[in-house]
Amino acid sequence: MGQTIIATENEAASRSRERLTGAQVLVRLLERQGVRMIAGIPGGAILPFYDALSHSTRIVHVLARHEQGAGFIAQGWARATGEAAVCAASSGPGATNLITAIADANLDSIALVALTAQVPRALIGTDAFQEVDTCAIAMPVTKQCFFVDDARKLIEVVPQAFRVALSGRPGPVLIDVPKDVLAETVEISAWPEPGRRDMPPAATAEQISRAAAMISAAERPVLYLGGGIVHSGGATEAVELAEKLGLPTTMTLMALGAMPMNHPLSLGMLGMHAARYTNLALHECDLLIAVGARFDDRATGKVQAFCPQAKIIHVDIDPGELNKIKTATLGITGDARAFLQALLPVAMPRRRTGWLERIDDLKREFPLEMSGWEDVRTHYGLVHAVSACLGGDAIVATDVGQHQMWVAQAYPLARSRQWLTSGGLGTMGFGVPAAIGAALACPDRKVVCFTGDGSLLMNIQELATAAECQANVKIIVMNNRSLGLVHQQQTLFYGNRIFASKYLHSPDFCALARAFGLRALDLDLEADPLVALEDELALRGPVLIHISIDVAEHVYPMVAPGASNCEMIVAN
Repeated sequence: MGQTIIATENEAASRSRERLTGAQVLVRLLERQGVRMIAGIPGGAILPFYDALSHSTRIVHVLARHEQGAGFIAQGWARATGEAAVCAASSGPGATNLITAIADANLDSIALVALTAQVPRALIGTDAFQEVDTCAIAMPVTKQCFFVDDARKLIEVVPQAFRVALSGRPGPVLIDVPKDVLAETVEISAWPEPGRRDMPPAATAEQISRAAAMISAAERPVLYLGGGIVHSGGATEAVELAEKLGLPTTMTLMALGAMPMNHPLSLGMLGMHAARYTNLALHECDLLIAVGARFDDRATGKVQAFCPQAKIIHVDIDPGELNKIKTATLGITGDARAFLQALLPVAMPRRRTGWLERIDDLKREFPLEMSGWEDVRTHYGLVHAVSACLGGDAIVATDVGQHQMWVAQAYPLARSRQWLTSGGLGTMGFGVPAAIGAALACPDRKVVCFTGDGSLLMNIQELATAAECQANVKIIVMNNRSLGLVHQQQTLFYGNRIFASKYLHSPDFCALARAFGLRALDLDLEADPLVALEDELALRGPVLIHISIDVAEHVYPMVAPGASNCEMIVAN
């Protein structure tokens, strides 16, 4: 009887263990994390992983046309959902092509897990084919890099990578695995818990009480929201606080949508291309309540002249941001949403009638001029028409340049995670792949990408990915046949010496789109462009819509480099 029992226990233990390759372990761990999509491109070193991934019934692979595109597709997924997204690349140029997308995620605090393969362990350090020290290259632009030299370590590394990516200030993490580690067989007896976000630090009761007292005492307060309000999910609480306390509210480029742009308390975007009334209101405020913002130079202009009369309450999950650029009267390390939830019950309601009337006066005296608003053939008119056609639920992605700023100024963004743009790194080529990722993550939402001719050419090959996936993306190409913001700065600050910013040859973008398998519409050729636009936007699937924009159209207002936000250049 005893021998029978022992045999049965041994058989049960044997059945509980699995012999898997490192690649199979990696795929299983990603499935356990709840990963639903991986964007990438295979290569020789990472083929064991792709072979294992081909058997997964839970994870969809999106074959990008460039590794940078794969990174931005994953970013689009992460930005639209708040989940940590995954991209993959092979060794050497595959890994280095991912670096720009990783650096972009790092500056915008996007949770990204990048998987790269490395040459076999025995070849490391020999200058083998497609060998680079990926971790050394990626380390400055990631939260953490993991080099996995033993397949058994994947059990610890993968959950840890997701925990790091999601915890504190979100950001990218890289896992680099040699090819032979992916191929080696190991025995797994137990699976770890998936990596989850650590609980963020909380503000103390004393800090909350002090913040409430400072707000109560202020006569001219402004609530200043940054991208951290989006990452924390605290937009609802921010609007509730603003309404309860009568706080005019401004947003960084990364926070747009946290308060609806048409809200009576909204000051819109601050900084280099803000409305003049926004920057002037900030100049007059006596208390700045900065939540999840890092005082970026594009937001503050000349730092010494930014909010010169104001005390500052600065709340950020990253303690390194406190007092880094502006000295806070009260600095609080904590999650933005948790801070607002703690502050709301103790903050005393107050309507600052005089201050709100002053804000209204500034809005009337220094409005944001958007000429051509009713003409779909103008830049502002096109943004207005697209927003009217798509309604308030659409996801809006942009590339980087003049079109980005026009959309930031004019699109009536109304919710968090509606706005996807490259802020910190300002990466041309971001828009189309990010929009594809968002469309795949949110198939029931309409997705529009505003791009320029220069930005589109950076990653135009991802039009093939959009067609292959039948991503429900509408790509609006605002074509001024130049690098618009470079051209604008050369015009304004370099004596109108235009050099290397104007394209001598411009491709037929509609023909290119059709060649990639998309529908295309050229609004320049339409007798009734508004009707044609409405018809195309109503269709499902990828569509490219082209319109010509006069290169003389600039983004105004504009703060010159090194100038105060109050010293804005305006259109003649």
